Amino acid sequence: MKKSIDPGMHSAEHILNGTMDQLFNCGRCFSAHIERKKSKCDYHFTRALTPEELIQIESQVNRVIRANMKVTDTCIPMAEADKRFNLSRLPDGRSDEIRIVSIGDYDACPCIGTHVSETSELGTFRITTSDFKDGVLRIRFKLNR
Repeated sequence: MKKSIDPGMHSAEHILNGTMDQLFNCGRCFSAHIERKKSKCDYHFTRALTPEELIQIESQVNRVIRANMKVTDTCIPMAEADKRFNLSRLPDGRSDEIRIVSIGDYDACPCIGTHVSETSELGTFRITTSDFKDGVLRIRFKLNR
């Protein structure tokens, strides 16, 4: 992941990932492209989302944003992280500790990127489009700030 990714969109990606896993038990996205104006996340999935599900995702992400949760980071030992998180996407040569970014008590995951300080800085989350093809669900989104 590039360290220069927009902090707001990156934080929104974390909230979207937490929401997708909570609602559909699909895990975090396996691929993401995060930009200031628009972004996308790809999930291993079995079908397209219904219009009602898209509204549900968008509403849940916006509830987290409006809750003004603190975005914090902490370093934990790799052995502890291995018990709590999927570390398969980490590069080789990692250290004995790993940085975990938390969004309140809603989401936590290993991350090297920059983030906002609290979710209220994000504005409004909007899903622009989604599609499904060959086992991949793609969700495109933006923030209205």
